[in-house]
Amino acid sequence: MGETPADGPSADLMVDLIISLDGYASARGWPGWWGLEGPEYLAWLQQEGKKGYTLLLGANTYRLMSRMSEEAEAQGSGFSEDEGAALTGLAAVPKVVFSSTLQAPLSWPNSELVTGDAVHAVAGMKRTRTGTLSTLGSLSLCRSLLTAGLVDRFRLVVFPVITGRTGQERIYDGYPDVALEMVESKTFDGRLQLLEYVPTVLKGVPGAGPL
Repeated sequence: MGETPADGPSADLMVDLIISLDGYASARGWPGWWGLEGPEYLAWLQQEGKKGYTLLLGANTYRLMSRMSEEAEAQGSGFSEDEGAALTGLAAVPKVVFSSTLQAPLSWPNSELVTGDAVHAVAGMKRTRTGTLSTLGSLSLCRSLLTAGLVDRFRLVVFPVITGRTGQERIYDGYPDVALEMVESKTFDGRLQLLEYVPTVLKGVPGAGPL
């Protein structure tokens, strides 16, 4: 895990992901959240949005989430009231977008564009900012930050579905070996499981010496 000066500002970094039981971030033909989001989970998302996190995301996630947030503001968007509130609330949250293709200024409110190396930029943000930096989607960004040893918390919400035939975006491909110490768990709506860990990137197999 990354280190920050003891006498200066510092921010924690959390990788925050939703995942199917077999390790996918989404699936072809399935609705968002695999159609399994419930009122407890959506209410929790709204409360998390009020905690002052700064969200970190890549260009593809920015395009997707900004469009969904805009659609949720429109009448007849097809989102439920709870879904719409969770999505539209993202507009007020500070966001840092890492991209070499997007152009400033970004149209989604409270979005800051960073065009340089994301790992270097986030390491600097951890040293100079306070509060919590949290990823939003952006699987390659999450993988890079974890591999670099910058992540303080690794949080998953596991959805009870196996999408072996239709699953897309395998989350753990390309990851290093990581030891996880559980610090929190919670169940939403009797079916979704939140798991939060402190991660430690391993340099070798435990007890076997360096690889």
